[in-house]
Amino acid sequence: MVFDIVIHNGLIITLNSDFDIIENGVVCITKGKLERIEAGANDKPLPEAKEIIDANGGIIMPGLVNTHTHLPMTLFRGLADDLPLSLWLDEFIFPCEAKYLTPETVRVGTLLACAEMLLSGTTTCCDGYFFEDDVASAVYKSGIRGVLGQGVIDFPAPGVPDPSDNIKNAVRFVEKWQNVSPLITPSIFCHSPYTCCQETLKKAKAASDSKGLLFQIHAAETKSEYVRIQSEQHTTPVKYLDRIGSLDENTLIVHGIWLDDDDIEIIAKRRSKVSHNPQSNMKLASGVAPVPSLITAGVTVGLGTDGCASNNDLDLFREMDTAAKLHKVNLMDPTVMDAVTVLKMATREGAKAIGLDNHIGSLEPGKQADVIILDTDKPHLVPMYEPVSHLIYTAQGSDVRDVMVAGRILVRNKNLLTLDLEDILERVTRLSGYIKKKLKVSKVI
Repeated sequence: MVFDIVIHNGLIITLNSDFDIIENGVVCITKGKLERIEAGANDKPLPEAKEIIDANGGIIMPGLVNTHTHLPMTLFRGLADDLPLSLWLDEFIFPCEAKYLTPETVRVGTLLACAEMLLSGTTTCCDGYFFEDDVASAVYKSGIRGVLGQGVIDFPAPGVPDPSDNIKNAVRFVEKWQNVSPLITPSIFCHSPYTCCQETLKKAKAASDSKGLLFQIHAAETKSEYVRIQSEQHTTPVKYLDRIGSLDENTLIVHGIWLDDDDIEIIAKRRSKVSHNPQSNMKLASGVAPVPSLITAGVTVGLGTDGCASNNDLDLFREMDTAAKLHKVNLMDPTVMDAVTVLKMATREGAKAIGLDNHIGSLEPGKQADVIILDTDKPHLVPMYEPVSHLIYTAQGSDVRDVMVAGRILVRNKNLLTLDLEDILERVTRLSGYIKKKLKVSKVI
């Protein structure tokens, strides 16, 4: 058999159920899928292939899965840092979205996000935003895999000036993109239980269920949200969502910080998933999510970066490092959130959180060939006694050398092949200069 691609001469971290690690490994790919993953033999020739990729002793592993993004928010990176969440949203982000988000700016911001993710080893993202049709067009162009949710909110929003159209607009997006590409999975994203009324939440969840899609929602993110829902609904955000039928195995709870033991039990019982966004949570001082308790309860927890306005990057290697260390110091226990647990969150558990675990998240025959190769021949990666520990505490997105999605090479030797990065940077720089000028004129900053 002649394979399409054979990758060899690397350390394979499979992330399969046995967590096999294969030295001097060989990965064989045909028609976008993984065919064979095995140890190489020095006394035998490599399998025949149309293309041979030498990993040069680096790490071969599944592409990373970012379970929560707002891709176009790369445009607002660093715009209004060091502010409380409510002030940040109400005085800066919401007004800037209203003024500067158009189909064209959303496409440009999304292209920048896709470039950043691919170059740092992320091969799948789960997004929720407005003008999601234009987000999807840019994601499709980049070649990255995406679960993409049209935003739903109960006040005028970019692309949806009449809030009464919010569900219909989301359904239109879903129907347009549901069968366009195997790399694009549409979704519906409700902003939160305090910006969407009960009727909106029920209708959005029903629409998601009717199409068999992931339903995304920010929930239990801040103390102010917790207090507000307690005041209005006389219960916690999670119990409220459960009461109205919003929680099941196709629900992704984003943030999930302000949870009590009963909330965790409900999430586990409903088999809902959680996206953990530690850097954004820390930066906005939202709190520390009880991730170790969620995992102990059997809840699937993936890792996300959130948008660039509150992180301020999309590098999941940095996010893994933060996730591991945050919970150690929070619980004063150096053994919690060990390297293997965190790496699973960024790969196989992340894939499960967004409903793609049968296709991606590990290197196993039959799965999609979403593969990255890290260059480990660098001072900060030598010596390497324990490769998984290195991936969490030492490696950086800039160490990623090659990236492929469904067997298609998108990054080769750190060069992005599907997008014109120079043009994207020029367009974003020009747009950000315009935004900065307007903000100064209006005295927003």
